[in-house]
Amino acid sequence: MPAISTMLDIEFAQLTDVGRVRPHNEDYLGHSPAPTPERGRSHGWLFILADGVGGQEQGEVASRAAVESVLEGFRTAPAGEAPLGLLERLVQRANGHVFEAALAAGIAGAGMATTVVACLLRHDRLAVAHVGDSRCYLIRRGTITSLTRDHTMANEQVRLGVISRQEADEGETRHLLSRSLGGGLFIGVETSDHQIFAGDILLLCSDGLHGAVPPADIQKILASASTDLQTAARQLVEIANERDGSDNVSVQLIRVRGVERVGMYRGRPYKLR
Repeated sequence: MPAISTMLDIEFAQLTDVGRVRPHNEDYLGHSPAPTPERGRSHGWLFILADGVGGQEQGEVASRAAVESVLEGFRTAPAGEAPLGLLERLVQRANGHVFEAALAAGIAGAGMATTVVACLLRHDRLAVAHVGDSRCYLIRRGTITSLTRDHTMANEQVRLGVISRQEADEGETRHLLSRSLGGGLFIGVETSDHQIFAGDILLLCSDGLHGAVPPADIQKILASASTDLQTAARQLVEIANERDGSDNVSVQLIRVRGVERVGMYRGRPYKLR
């Protein structure tokens, strides 16, 4: 039984790899830790991963611009801003930065674009925001669950009943994004909120991983990651390269070692005993 913690306690590891085919890496990773308990309670821990759209101009520029914009906005955010609203605001801000950079470079539209997935942990809650097909998984007590849904043309066709799930998984539109940062001045950011518990593991990854390694195999690798997340991250990248390797592969692993249980009163958190 995990020990009871009086504050959010996490450990993490991250790794990005160019893969076996691409000449350069268009993925970009970032995080903003909480250096003090006070900062952890007022802001929390932020993790973010972006995948520059493959085959487009300056995908690596778009992914880096998006990550750096979100991190900068998070560091200067007012204390106590609601996590979901904060993440949506920061991702919208990043979209504007990528769009403006594309305009300045003369390649507006889909010429400079990126996916993004971000998670914010504070107290005993997890906020997730994403655009595109980079994913966030939750691994809890041996079960892996995706907390995001891919924003692809194939998924939209499944939702509308045009094609089946099997057709979507095997079709040519399975990697064609239906939305991404930089494609327009405004973007639909999807967000969700979840309770977290000691022992949970979160995985943020680009499609270089989840396109090559199914969730069941990811879960098996992480089930043996009781002590070393960096080793698990390396194993995930290695198996993705062995099975495919045609894309960049990036992972962020976050293990929750303890949480601070809180309630809300008049919009303010208070500690639960």
